[in-house]
Amino acid sequence: MSSVAQNVWHPRHNPWLITLSVMMAVFMEVLDTSIANIALPHIAGSLSATTDESTWVLTSYLVSNAVVLPMTGWLGNHYGRKRLLISCIMVFTVASALCGLAWNLPTLIMARILQGVGGGAMVPLAQSIMLESFPPQKRGQAMAVFAMGVVVAPVLGPTVGGWITDNYSWRWIFYINLPFGIAAAMLCSWLVEDPPYIKRDRHARMDFVGLGLLIIWLSTLQIILDKGQEADWFDARWICVFTAVSAISFVSFIAWEFTTRTPLVDLRVFRYRNFAVGVTLMGSLAAILYGTTAQLPLFLQTLMGYPALQSGYAMSPRGIAAFFTTLMVGRLVGKVPMRWMLAFGFVALSFSSFMLCRLNLQVSQMDVIWPSVLNGVAISFIFVPLTTTTMSQLSQQQIGNASGLYNLVRNLGGSVGIAFVTTSLARGAQVHQDLLVSHMTPTDPVFGQRLASLQGIYAAHHDSVTAKGMAYATLYNSLDQQAHLWAFVDVFVLFGFLALAALPLILLFKKVSAGAKHSASAH
Repeated sequence: MSSVAQNVWHPRHNPWLITLSVMMAVFMEVLDTSIANIALPHIAGSLSATTDESTWVLTSYLVSNAVVLPMTGWLGNHYGRKRLLISCIMVFTVASALCGLAWNLPTLIMARILQGVGGGAMVPLAQSIMLESFPPQKRGQAMAVFAMGVVVAPVLGPTVGGWITDNYSWRWIFYINLPFGIAAAMLCSWLVEDPPYIKRDRHARMDFVGLGLLIIWLSTLQIILDKGQEADWFDARWICVFTAVSAISFVSFIAWEFTTRTPLVDLRVFRYRNFAVGVTLMGSLAAILYGTTAQLPLFLQTLMGYPALQSGYAMSPRGIAAFFTTLMVGRLVGKVPMRWMLAFGFVALSFSSFMLCRLNLQVSQMDVIWPSVLNGVAISFIFVPLTTTTMSQLSQQQIGNASGLYNLVRNLGGSVGIAFVTTSLARGAQVHQDLLVSHMTPTDPVFGQRLASLQGIYAAHHDSVTAKGMAYATLYNSLDQQAHLWAFVDVFVLFGFLALAALPLILLFKKVSAGAKHSASAH
């Protein structure tokens, strides 16, 4: 930071109007990260593709999205934040129309890549604009509104996507973006403006080496996370190759960015303790948030027999709870110590995960809803103070670059969480099945009694051989369900402990007073 203080920049328009314009774009983009998940079977059937092939609709979006995220600071400084944001909204909107018009899977994947390119910069740009538009003492309220889009939208995505797909067509999950995209572009054109310091870097040269390394690192990493379990992880040769390439390109990218004179991404913001700690906590939070979002609907649909839309309804109370809690938390920022709010949030998040450990195959919908509501409350108590504290030591000029890195870690943490859930459920079910099957022997009295009872029931309508086979099949299906249930429970236990493991990190945050914030922003 410079020792020469400058006046803190303030926008000409009301910060809340600016918030409305950029949050419309944020909600649209974040919703699209999960809205397509539930429509994959419909997309595969409509475009004559397999279910495995249709998952590239998700992977392609995440890869292109992840590559653009860390570049946001450089692109905003070079082209102007307002121009970049409006361009991204327009690209995202046009790509959404192309997704809806796609006539085959390759066309849809290409449109999703374009959509990811447009959407990647929208969230960090919006976060930067909101943080810069509000004075430091009101940034907590601004991040509360930001949290509504980033936290609530992924939860509502499966519900909205399921309803649209069931009642209209999967194409409308993309067409719905058109009016919102047009409105967001018009509002941003009217209300958003570039801070004066953005103009100083408009002639900066593109770091092509850093860009190439970034693309290789993030694309290979994202493909590994998305396809790893499907390919049996390191038993597949290509996974080993991709992992080596990703690791080498990551190390090379870090080394290059620290030594080049014109870095694509300024990694020096990690020297601020609050930013480094906050990014670590955000990665953990995202893993739990996205992992739980992927796991609960899967439990409800595969083991409880819920239709897709009904499982979405069971998840929606979490989004509703997060929405209303966020309104309250925004007012508490600055009045209640950040560490207390973060500690409460992570303890509540852990408790909600441990509550889900009590799930069984006879639970009611309310047994899922109440932990989900507590989960939504916990996320709100974490996200708002975490974002505010993470950015508290940074100047206005550093926020754009830092927001890109912060949201990149959020996305990567979510991808790691989903990959962890997918792998743990598949392999955990096998482990528990091996343990449970040892009880399916003629010498086990409970098994023998149950087998005889089922044989008697089936023998009333079939011959003895068929009845015995059907009894064994019924018992095996029951065992398979129990094995999968224990796999779900194991993941919830691990998520609970991961949330508790975040508590010591909270103590590492450096307390920043209001005066210090003003000073930091002025330098």
